[in-house]
Amino acid sequence: MNVIYARQSINKKDSLSIEGQIEQCRKFAGNDAKVYKDKGYSGKNIKRPAFTELIKDIEAGKIKKLFVYRLDRFSRSIADFSRLWELLDKHGVEFHSATENFDTSTPIGRAMLNIVLVFAQLERETTAERVKDNYIHRFRLGAWGGGPAPFGFDLTKIVKDGTKASSLIASDKADIVKWIFEEYAKPESSLRGIAKLLTEKGTHGPKREAWDNVTLSRILHSPVYVKADSDIYWFYLAKGLQIQQDIEAFDGIHACNVIGRRDRTKNKYNSLSGQMLSVSNHEGFIDSALWLKVQDKLAKNPQISRANAGKYSWLTGLMKCEKCGYSIKINNLKKENKLNLICSGRSNYSNCDASIDVDLRELENYIATQIDDILKASPPIEAIPTANGRSVELLSIEQKIERLIAALAESSDISASYISKQIEMLHKEREELMKNIPKDVQTKNILDFNTLEFGEKKIIAAEFIDRILLNGKDVNIVWKI
Repeated sequence: MNVIYARQSINKKDSLSIEGQIEQCRKFAGNDAKVYKDKGYSGKNIKRPAFTELIKDIEAGKIKKLFVYRLDRFSRSIADFSRLWELLDKHGVEFHSATENFDTSTPIGRAMLNIVLVFAQLERETTAERVKDNYIHRFRLGAWGGGPAPFGFDLTKIVKDGTKASSLIASDKADIVKWIFEEYAKPESSLRGIAKLLTEKGTHGPKREAWDNVTLSRILHSPVYVKADSDIYWFYLAKGLQIQQDIEAFDGIHACNVIGRRDRTKNKYNSLSGQMLSVSNHEGFIDSALWLKVQDKLAKNPQISRANAGKYSWLTGLMKCEKCGYSIKINNLKKENKLNLICSGRSNYSNCDASIDVDLRELENYIATQIDDILKASPPIEAIPTANGRSVELLSIEQKIERLIAALAESSDISASYISKQIEMLHKEREELMKNIPKDVQTKNILDFNTLEFGEKKIIAAEFIDRILLNGKDVNIVWKI
């Protein structure tokens, strides 16, 4: 079926009426051609009643040839026409312009179409570049670039320098984010454990009801929550980011944001070179000390392996079957109030017949006593008194020096002399603190194993023990010392 499309936004003396357009098109389309006409509609967009009906008939395969008086009667937007042509081509519809010799059934007509499509591609790329430039401009000004608000925030509008800008404001879910940071900072916690707790409590996640490690990791890595101060500046500078503001902008109140493409062959969070960081207009609600503590833990544990994910015993990951070498699993038999040890080679792969009959708590107590004896035999060290918070200040200074040294070593876009002066000032500050520490402090042992947290016990046990071989009632502890 041949059809004609005609459009006129307003009546003008120098413009051909819809009736005139149809008459010209009938010379080529024939008198029996169906007519679609939109009067009083602009060609700048495709939201026109008759045009919408035309598109539906094209998609239904009812149309063979489409005639228009002139290309701009069909669409004034080259980008729109490019998309419409793809639709016409897909359904085998020929496109004809009565006054422009625009006939896609002829070589010259197809050549003209290709020229139109080249300009359409140029318009699309130019538009994309403008959108990108506008996004980066808003980012540098601290505005929220676009998209949904991160978990714990709502979108809002603020006026900055007389201009309205998108921004973020803490929502009723901010307390959940605070709890996540505080919980993960604990030595014994894990992403998996926190995800399970949130899901069990019925706390709805950002995109779905259940929580997982990936969702938590994104939240914990994000700088949109932190009260960005100078420590945050040096942290990101050391990672090679292009920071859009000077250190003075990091006021300990406002948060920051990171954008830019990353090298997918490298770690997403530890390799940030080439990306940009900017201080945001919105305020953070996670203290920088807590945020950095979490980053340190995430860096040391980029992925928590099954060997370290055990929650029933700090010996998880060290216990192996003596017969097959596979790990020993712990089953919690709640009805019997007992922790049962099973060879994973037997339970998972059916290639071992070992039966483990060892009391886990008794084994833990024995090993704890052995480790404690080793620690007590270690040379004593001088204890730095915590009076006036000096030990906390010293630790903070040490961490700042480490970050500055990392920035000096890894970044080529900053002033080495400036960083060196900062390091020198911190060293002097450290020396002054050390002078005020009493010489006659008491001595104490390095660690008291029985007072350590669950996660700390796991770390110490792994330092002293290579593996624990189990078979029946037999236990063979292979020490590293």
